[in-house]
Amino acid sequence: MDTDELIAGQRRAILDGDARAAGELARRAIDAGLDLQACIDQGFAAGIQEAGRLFEDGDFFLPELMQSADAMKAAMDVVRPALLEQSGAAPSGPKVVIGTVQGDIHDIGKTLVATMLAAGGFAVVDLGRDVPLAHFADAAEREEARIVALSALLTTTMPGHGKVIELLEQRGLRGGVSVLVGGAPVTQGFAREIGADGFAPNAPEAVLEARRLAASGP
Repeated sequence: MDTDELIAGQRRAILDGDARAAGELARRAIDAGLDLQACIDQGFAAGIQEAGRLFEDGDFFLPELMQSADAMKAAMDVVRPALLEQSGAAPSGPKVVIGTVQGDIHDIGKTLVATMLAAGGFAVVDLGRDVPLAHFADAAEREEARIVALSALLTTTMPGHGKVIELLEQRGLRGGVSVLVGGAPVTQGFAREIGADGFAPNAPEAVLEARRLAASGP
């Protein structure tokens, strides 16, 4: 199986919701020494993005979308350690607290961003999904974080981003903490409206934006 066939298979495994195949294809990519970021972008991530589109169009139902999400998780569980090793980056750089805000159980995109930030040298504290808003401020203070990264995949949970910023301000932390927001419904305009310091529409750009924020400050 050549590289193009492998990447196509990875995309298909996600769309088919085949967690076993997704994990195996991730392992094949590692064993073959392929560019894991390309496999994520063109294979697994492309598959989950297509699954989301099919769900929005009514061609996928919730059980199918959940199976695709499980397949994506299986692939990322295999890829994550290898991606960190392949990058050769020690996670000792600026500290980032990341999580999906309260009321939102989606974490595939957030996990991908967290993985890529760690591969880029950031020290990442992943709070997970459905995170109570105060926990972001708690973690930022406890970990002396340089950046708080917030994700939301539902329009109903997006206001949580602004509330976290308010909590950081109330605790006197905003002077040293930048806030980076993202997620499918989040836009640059929304980020400006709530006073976020940065916005990224996808994982690769989140890393670039995090680097900019770490260098420039809030």
